[in-house]
Amino acid sequence: MTLVRFGEPGAEKPGLVDGQGQIRDLSAHISELTPAQLTDESLQRLAAISVDSLPMVSGSPRLAAPMTGVGKIVAIGFNYVDHAAEMAVDLPEEPLVFMKAVTALSNPFDDIITPRAATKLDYEAELVVVIGKRAQYVSLEDALDYVAGYTTGNDVSERAFQRERAGQFVKGKSADSFAPFGPYLVTRDSIDDVQNLRIWSEINGEMRQDGNTSQMVFGVAHIVSYLSQFMTLMPGDLIYTGTPEGVGDGLTPPQYLQPGDIVRIGIDGIGELRQTVVPAP
Repeated sequence: MTLVRFGEPGAEKPGLVDGQGQIRDLSAHISELTPAQLTDESLQRLAAISVDSLPMVSGSPRLAAPMTGVGKIVAIGFNYVDHAAEMAVDLPEEPLVFMKAVTALSNPFDDIITPRAATKLDYEAELVVVIGKRAQYVSLEDALDYVAGYTTGNDVSERAFQRERAGQFVKGKSADSFAPFGPYLVTRDSIDDVQNLRIWSEINGEMRQDGNTSQMVFGVAHIVSYLSQFMTLMPGDLIYTGTPEGVGDGLTPPQYLQPGDIVRIGIDGIGELRQTVVPAP
């Protein structure tokens, strides 16, 4: 099942994408897509609704982030073998964990806002895990049961803030607009193998990243289980799971984002983002 939120800002409605790619209106059944709708029971109720009974949405409505109420954003660094190599770091022995501020969240087609004093603005195509139920001390074998679904994300980064301003990664990862995600939330039962998905990015039409989730150092189940040993994961939490090679910082010479650049990011079977980089306010 593929879920969306559509409509003008502040008036979004929940929707379901049918087998022909047409949006169907779910607002007669639920008022919003929030963490409360991410439990297995809630998703099963939605899946049981006859698609033909749902009103078809005409035209091409604006698509927003596919859910509201995100509690926290956790991210994993250097989690693709080839990305670790391009950044000249050893493969991590355990997942490298950092956080992104919730205020960084943005919609899938919103602009990337260049922070003031930014000099090394970068992109990262990422598979994003959406947690569906409370997860604490979860086993590897059971970890995927705690996943509601998956979406596409861009872990926008300011490398100078991240590495040259002391402290932790969070400073280079948390500016407004640095966590776009969506436009679709694809439930876990609709993905045959989450560790075999093509993931890519384009900058101004030039392919930069073209990888596969099979290249992850730590797979989704490992990440969910691992994180649950250190923090309680709650419904609606997002996990950005790492990026393949081809980021601007890893090119020779580096190619950082500039105002006017168009960033497209996609994951086969899950969806695409598109953002325009705009100047600092």
